[in-house]
Amino acid sequence: MAVFKGFKAFRPSADKQSLIPALPYDVMNSDEAREMVKGNPYSFLHVDKAEIDLPMETDIYDDAVYEKAKENLLRLEGSGALIQDSVPCFYIYRQVMKGRAQTGIAGCASIDDYTNNVIKKHEHTLAKKEIDRIRHVDTCNANTGPIFLTYRNKDEINALVNDWTKKHNPVYDFISDGVEQTVWVVDDESVVFHISALFEQVDAMYIADGHHRCASAVKVGEMRREENPDYTGDEEFNYFLAVAFPDNQLEIMDYNRVVSDLNGYSEDEFVNKLSQKFIVKKCDGRYKPSKKHTFGMLIGKQWYRLEARNEIIDDTDPVARLDVSILQDNVLAPILNITNPKNDSRIDFVGGIRGLGELEKRANSDMELAFAMYPTTVEDLMDIADAGLIMPPKSTWFEPKLLSGLFIHHLSD
Repeated sequence: MAVFKGFKAFRPSADKQSLIPALPYDVMNSDEAREMVKGNPYSFLHVDKAEIDLPMETDIYDDAVYEKAKENLLRLEGSGALIQDSVPCFYIYRQVMKGRAQTGIAGCASIDDYTNNVIKKHEHTLAKKEIDRIRHVDTCNANTGPIFLTYRNKDEINALVNDWTKKHNPVYDFISDGVEQTVWVVDDESVVFHISALFEQVDAMYIADGHHRCASAVKVGEMRREENPDYTGDEEFNYFLAVAFPDNQLEIMDYNRVVSDLNGYSEDEFVNKLSQKFIVKKCDGRYKPSKKHTFGMLIGKQWYRLEARNEIIDDTDPVARLDVSILQDNVLAPILNITNPKNDSRIDFVGGIRGLGELEKRANSDMELAFAMYPTTVEDLMDIADAGLIMPPKSTWFEPKLLSGLFIHHLSD
């Protein structure tokens, strides 16, 4: 049973709906963020990456950064650029990218559901990244970026969402980075109660994206409990901001690999080594995998199609059967000597949204070798999380990204 409740969000005023929301803090560096906010003092990057408003030499983990984030958030709220709903609401959030729509519900999930594994994970988190977001959430007294959750499709929730969006006008409808962003406010108390009741029938929710933000939000909630030993469980710090989408509306894009060298092998030697585990064929042009256990490989200007031989596929293991695992266990580690892809400077990762052209660019500039992957599926993600297992690094790339600054959840009044 999942706990999902409405809340009184701070959100952009109608005239600032396209100015405030911004991409998540972790998809750009500080220099890129400075460029992105030029001419826009309302951008939520002033909150999520507040170092952009401090001297260039400021360490991004300096106390001043978190204090500046708080100052900027309070400025947006105090100026009326961010307004607060007077009653607890849910928020229907639809994104349309290249004709494909995904519609979720923004609300608050329970930190206890995270701890008790009703909200399931598939990634490890890094302490340094957690500490950064813990300090940000704690100083701002708010969840500023939503956690991207998914759940197995439930027709009753879809029907409620469709009915509400047909009968009510959206409060926001704008385009950001080529993605249409539309939001409806669900402010009817009986409907808010009904949505919560429907989520009580959901056995589990899964973190699709935002493991570090989620872990950090939970730890801040636990800190607040320690500071308030008489807490009732109803306080806002017992919950964190999330948007929950049905699994059948989501799409995971490919997460491709580029490698700097062939580990001392010639091209022919490398291809011969691969042939022991894969069926290898030269291609006349680009090759983008169209099914599981196939890979595109680019060396210089030559594309190859690789198909994993049956003997290296273990369909009984939800992690081992992933294409990212097959590539790691049969190519990157044993042939190229890349045993720890998270920390090896010889490998880099390219989101599928950049296309095969980016792989060609990299393979003919700073890298020598590229692999085009078939995307991991949402079902793969759920199977691994259900088994209590962890996905290999850089297994999933979700698009579109959820914008920050559309909904802000304060941890106390």
